[in-house]
Amino acid sequence: MTTTVQTLVGNFACVALIISAWMHIGYRFYRLSKLQQQACLGLALGLAAVASMLMSIRFEQGIYLDLRLSLIIVSAIFGGPFSLLLTVVLTACVRIYMGGAGMPIGLLSILIGAAAATTTSMILRRSSRLHGMDIAAAAILSAVLSLAVLNMLPAQISDRATSELGVFIAVANFAVTAAAGLAMRYFGVFILERDILRAALTQAPDFHYVKDMEAKFVVTNLNVARHHGRSKSSEMVGLGDFDLEPEERARELFASEQAILQSGNPMVEFEERIDNGKDGVRWYSTSKVPLQSRQGDIVGLAGVTVDITERKRLAEELEHSRDIMSRAMAEMSDGLAMFDLNGVLVFCNEQYRALFPRSAYARVPGAHITDIVRAVARNGEREGLPVDASEETIRDLAATLHAAKDEFVRLCDDRWLSLRTRLGQDGSAMVVASDITLLKQSEEGLRRMALEMKDLAATDGLTGLPNRRAFDEAFAKETAAALETDAPLSLLLIDVDRFKAFNDTYGHGAGDDCLRMVASAIGGATKRKRDVAARYGGEEFCVLLPCTPPDTAVMIADIVRQAIRNLEIAHEGSEAGVVTVSIGVASASDRLAITNSVDLVGVADAALYRAKRLGRDRTEFGSSGASQQVG
Repeated sequence: MTTTVQTLVGNFACVALIISAWMHIGYRFYRLSKLQQQACLGLALGLAAVASMLMSIRFEQGIYLDLRLSLIIVSAIFGGPFSLLLTVVLTACVRIYMGGAGMPIGLLSILIGAAAATTTSMILRRSSRLHGMDIAAAAILSAVLSLAVLNMLPAQISDRATSELGVFIAVANFAVTAAAGLAMRYFGVFILERDILRAALTQAPDFHYVKDMEAKFVVTNLNVARHHGRSKSSEMVGLGDFDLEPEERARELFASEQAILQSGNPMVEFEERIDNGKDGVRWYSTSKVPLQSRQGDIVGLAGVTVDITERKRLAEELEHSRDIMSRAMAEMSDGLAMFDLNGVLVFCNEQYRALFPRSAYARVPGAHITDIVRAVARNGEREGLPVDASEETIRDLAATLHAAKDEFVRLCDDRWLSLRTRLGQDGSAMVVASDITLLKQSEEGLRRMALEMKDLAATDGLTGLPNRRAFDEAFAKETAAALETDAPLSLLLIDVDRFKAFNDTYGHGAGDDCLRMVASAIGGATKRKRDVAARYGGEEFCVLLPCTPPDTAVMIADIVRQAIRNLEIAHEGSEAGVVTVSIGVASASDRLAITNSVDLVGVADAALYRAKRLGRDRTEFGSSGASQQVG
């Protein structure tokens, strides 16, 4: 019985390994057609089924029991007909190759499983997405089919197989189907979110891009790539303006971007006129904002450039000729109004009135600007202008009409308008109003995306702790701070004992869960704001403790070590029977030691090695000359 359970566990582990491999590489097939992706999934699940068959339980001569039915069901539900066909063909060919008296029943069970899986798939695919209950139903079907196959065997063999192995086979098929189904469901959600994010970035209108501190492109959308003669966004990565623009133009862009990076001040809707050669002169409005890391350091900039050539050209034409303006206003998307020298509205188009629905009744030819501003205030149309605004405030605001300016106004319905005022030679004022709500929303979305990208770049995806890169930055920062203040700086290097044996025994999925629990315990033991707990690599973690003397660092190390031991994560390969850690502690309390920060890591690493050599599950304090066991 023990051998049977071990074989089924081995089957489960092998299948889980292949499905895990698919989840790690499957997203790379996004350029393939849907049919090709189904084929790849079918082959992967077919290989998993073949692996299970090769590790099957040989119950009688020519009769093999394995987990193939669960893989066939998963292939049908998540891959579709073509995926199922490939999985069935692979399993059938291998079963024929294995031969034996049970081959006909084995082939029949494959066909029955395929038919049942197809029916289940058709039922479940009526919904737009699979839910937990759907996967549970598929898992139950897998268990029931596995028992049904046992009953297809000759009577004597069937009774013995059902009594001895029925429960184990049913549970194993249920578990594989449920686990694989949940994994594939999660994988599908991940792929969908990734595709949406890629589409949002690469297919967005206008020009969107992110640059690093050296003004080189990190990511762009497709418009930027095509503008520079590239067919794919990925071809822009690593290029700078000196690679794409004439030297003089490149120097201008580099200087302006360096000014943003150094000052931290954004550039908002900077308009410029550019001669694009054969494409003629174009006008662009560019906004660039500096991107900051979690520690507040500027790490690059994000920009959005909008081609406003048509808008500028139309504005210039309207400014030079009122007759041309009158004919064009009916077709233009922006609102336009003309005021004479005395502030009386001479003309406006319907778009202009539609942009101000609460005060549209006052925006008619012959109305004075003061009356229009009063209507805006009394109807609460514009943020920042109270309903009970005084007459003096209204007159002062109306007096700003005859000033050439560009301003952005937020209305109380959360729309944003761009108001551009230009003065004529006769003292008249032309106002062009544009709804820039989408642009503002795009800028906000880009800002949120930049924050998410910043967080992802500094976070370890498995544990949620800062990664090695973030730790190195924090280490450099705290080393500099310690040099200025002569404060002690301590470091803990933490390694999970016998972790390879843990992975070999419980599988990589359990290993990942173990690392997450260890990381949570380490993070919970470091309370101060400046303390940095990070994943150093593999099963190694580190904790940076600014302003912490050696004895306090040792105390914290023992707290961390005991907290992890108290998790009581079972570990058959460990001397303690549970997951434990070894910790090396190093501390620098003088200017010379702090200056040699690399040596601090080396001392901690040597202490960690000593803790391992002396029996594990212990803390060793290290220095340049000596070390001592402290726990």
